[in-house]
Amino acid sequence: MPEQAVAVAVGIIGGILLFVLIGITAYLLWRKFCCLLSYEKLTSSVKTTNAVFQNQSTSEIQLKSTSRSRSIPFIIPPTLHGRDWINLTKEGHVQEGSDPCGIPQPGPRSSFHSLAGAYVVGTINQELYKFPEDISETDFPEGNIGRLWFSVEYEQESERLLVSLIKARKLQPPDDSCSPFVKIYLLPDERSYLQSKTKRKTLNPQFDENFIFQVSSKMLLQRTLKFLVYHVDKQKKHHLLGQVIFPLKNETLTDDNKLVIWRDLEKENLEPPSEYGDIQFSLSYNDYLGRLTVVVLRARGLKLQEESHAVSVYVKVSLMNHNKFIKSKKTAAVLGSPNPVYNETFSFKADQTELDTASLSLSVLQSTKGDKTHLLGRVVVGPFMYTRGKELEHWNEMISKPKELVKRWHTLCHST
Repeated sequence: MPEQAVAVAVGIIGGILLFVLIGITAYLLWRKFCCLLSYEKLTSSVKTTNAVFQNQSTSEIQLKSTSRSRSIPFIIPPTLHGRDWINLTKEGHVQEGSDPCGIPQPGPRSSFHSLAGAYVVGTINQELYKFPEDISETDFPEGNIGRLWFSVEYEQESERLLVSLIKARKLQPPDDSCSPFVKIYLLPDERSYLQSKTKRKTLNPQFDENFIFQVSSKMLLQRTLKFLVYHVDKQKKHHLLGQVIFPLKNETLTDDNKLVIWRDLEKENLEPPSEYGDIQFSLSYNDYLGRLTVVVLRARGLKLQEESHAVSVYVKVSLMNHNKFIKSKKTAAVLGSPNPVYNETFSFKADQTELDTASLSLSVLQSTKGDKTHLLGRVVVGPFMYTRGKELEHWNEMISKPKELVKRWHTLCHST
């Protein structure tokens, strides 16, 4: 009995080992068979690709110089190229005998060689990927006398105003040549200024200069930058080409907010101020909305009652109809300057049928201690019923040019 049990156990163990060997052999054979199948499929795929490349006609892949001369080639990666390189600059075609799966040439290859050995399969239109054109460099209105670019930044901790003078374009000098420079003022102080270097013989000077004004944060919004662009002739005489006035009150100036600005040059009013001073403003009428717009720009040559920095000057704009008061609005007050700059816009509702009976009154007022006000000067613009001369011309030009801002200087007086 023990011998029979041993024989049975040996038989069972032998059977198990035999089955294990058969299983391992079958698994190895199956793996080998799967590898053979995958290799055949890959080979077949490569052959198909090779056939596609070889059967392509020259006319299908040749770049047409007439229609694609300004296009960028779109290429297959260099791993698929053969020994025959294509000179893309000559717009050649792929040779039929080349093998796209050929072995690359030995030795180091530069990026240019890798690109030159690739197959051209199409082109990219460059026009679709151009950056938008900078309008400030190209859009110059009729009558433009030049344009100035600059940037402004304010350092709160050191209380410094940083002004970068960048460039000017399309200057209009009185002579054929132009040697420009720029004076920079921080109004209301017109006695001191900072000056750029002179650029020789150019209508489009590139300055790239930085200037620093010391001004407290409390007074910053009361200040205005003034740029005067001059030309130096052969006799060393200075000719004013134009100016830019830039009030700081409407800007957000911080250390991390550097404003890059461009402005068109304006002709300075070279006539001496009138007896009570002058005021400059723009008028515009929108006939569709029935809206009358007034932009109070600045005044000059005001006769202040008190020479003090505490004196504040503002402009009151009133709309009248048949000498009846309709509505009035005021600018912010500017401290201590006979040449205040405002640049403030006001709108009034006015039907088109009312323009023959309506008028605008602009009064320059000075406030002093005790909330007292003094009239420094006044001007009225309107139709023939109320005005004559420049005031009537300004009103009629506004009506004849709807939706367009019409800017003019006017003389202030006390009698109106």
